[in-house]
Amino acid sequence: MAKRAKNPDIISITGAQSSLSQDQSVRARRYFISMMARTACFILTIFLPSPYRWIALFGAVVLPYISVVVANAGRENSSPGSAIFNEGQKSIG
Repeated sequence: MAKRAKNPDIISITGAQSSLSQDQSVRARRYFISMMARTACFILTIFLPSPYRWIALFGAVVLPYISVVVANAGRENSSPGSAIFNEGQKSIG
């Protein structure tokens, strides 16, 4: 009997997207990490000297916007066939 590799390459034979729960989990993890970076920026604002303090404060102010944009990015139709199908529906109505 042949031994299987521990980490075999997984080959997708379909153009299906990942599951919704998996996609939400990945986006929530990204958002959590960026919010932890924002918290670190606020803490660094207290301890850093003046020029670096402003950079950390700027990061703390801008990171929520970037986090929301990155967390909401995803689940778009990326397969070429779905784009053609959607264009065909637009021309019908």
